[in-house]
Amino acid sequence: KMSRLSLVTQYAYYTQLKRRAPWLDYRRGYSDVVNVFDRKAKRSQKNRAACHPQAAMYNYLKNEVATQLIDRVADVSRFFPTALDVGCGRGHLASQLSRDLVGTLYQCDSAENALLVSSSAPEMIPTYRVIADEEFLPFKDDSFDLVLSSLSLHWVNDLPHALKEMYRVIKPDAPAIGCLFAGDTLFELRCSLQLAETEREGGFSPHISPFTEMRDLGGLLGRAGYTLTTVDVDEVKVNFPSMFELMSDLKGMGESNCAWNRRNYIKRSTLCAAAAIYKELYGNEDGSIPATFQLLYFIGWKPHPSQASNRQDSIYLFEMFCSCTLFSPSPTHIILPTHRPSPPDVGQLGHP
Repeated sequence: KMSRLSLVTQYAYYTQLKRRAPWLDYRRGYSDVVNVFDRKAKRSQKNRAACHPQAAMYNYLKNEVATQLIDRVADVSRFFPTALDVGCGRGHLASQLSRDLVGTLYQCDSAENALLVSSSAPEMIPTYRVIADEEFLPFKDDSFDLVLSSLSLHWVNDLPHALKEMYRVIKPDAPAIGCLFAGDTLFELRCSLQLAETEREGGFSPHISPFTEMRDLGGLLGRAGYTLTTVDVDEVKVNFPSMFELMSDLKGMGESNCAWNRRNYIKRSTLCAAAAIYKELYGNEDGSIPATFQLLYFIGWKPHPSQASNRQDSIYLFEMFCSCTLFSPSPTHIILPTHRPSPPDVGQLGHP
């Protein structure tokens, strides 16, 4: 047995390590987890965004993703008595649910202000709100008939564990359906900032958070225990008047950078150079600039003996589907109104 003195010594040692390298997680059982994101900073960003007086103005992207996600839920053709929305934010999914799909909805998020202002499901659907982290769901095993997650999992440090937590709380033969940003998201902004910093300061630092690749997500779902998994990719292009409106909207969405290795400031000259490079390399003919959001939609099922026969039918339908000519869909375009307010002073803007 470990003595009291050794426990105190071990705690002091871990405390020193945590101060020297805060991006490493030294909790028992999680020594191999690297903390890429500052979860406290992300919680503060989401709370500030939820309290914005014009918060609804920044919901266009997440509402579009929520619509696509609810369409995938409707394709399952099943009624779900209990559903869980992981990382609900302002309730983008709840506002689009219907009584024909869900009986009772549970919303959970780590930001308490987002839960307070989140949209509830229709009156016929009882809704309960719980403050919880995506990586540690405070629910019993096999509790829900459906688990949803919309644009939240790309901020967790331990994505495999978060997927396992979702797997743990769903019942057998129940699906987990979600969406998160993929690797090519905001590549225009990333390249423009890197080129501007290299030119002005002789080097660059990461200003766009890392994202999950499609091939990696499929493997993580399999490792978590899901069966009948499906992963598809989609792109949404949003046009902005300039780079500064894009950065302002990212802040209003609560999607600002929270990586541990982020810089706390960007020089005014670097931002102006990045805006000029952005418009020169990627600008549209009408003077606006596009911003690409690559989305990964996934669905995975918890194993059940009844899925064996259904899998054979799925394989047969997949072979029939592959015999047809397939066309990749064009990306969705969202055009913001041209009468948006003028951007604030460059010095008042936070970096993405």
